[in-house]
Amino acid sequence: MEVIIDNKKYEVIKNEKDALDISDLEGKITDYYDSFDYILGDYAYGKVRLKGFNDKNNKYFKPVNDIQKVDDYIEKYCAYGCKYFILKIKK
Repeated sequence: MEVIIDNKKYEVIKNEKDALDISDLEGKITDYYDSFDYILGDYAYGKVRLKGFNDKNNKYFKPVNDIQKVDDYIEKYCAYGCKYFILKIKK
């Protein structure tokens, strides 16, 4: 599924527990995320938190932002059983 947020296109990779709410994201995905390939959004205390991830072939790749480790990040840094989504940035 493809979505448009602030005039940018994203592919929805995962939408755990129907987490994706476009109105929560409008104005929050800033230029900072332009260098990332993916954006993870998780909900804590009723607010969305965003984190960028990259494929290994991205020139800005750092091991801490490796998309292959997104499940580890969710397990360690997100609330247990939280709702979350993963968007792939369409470039």
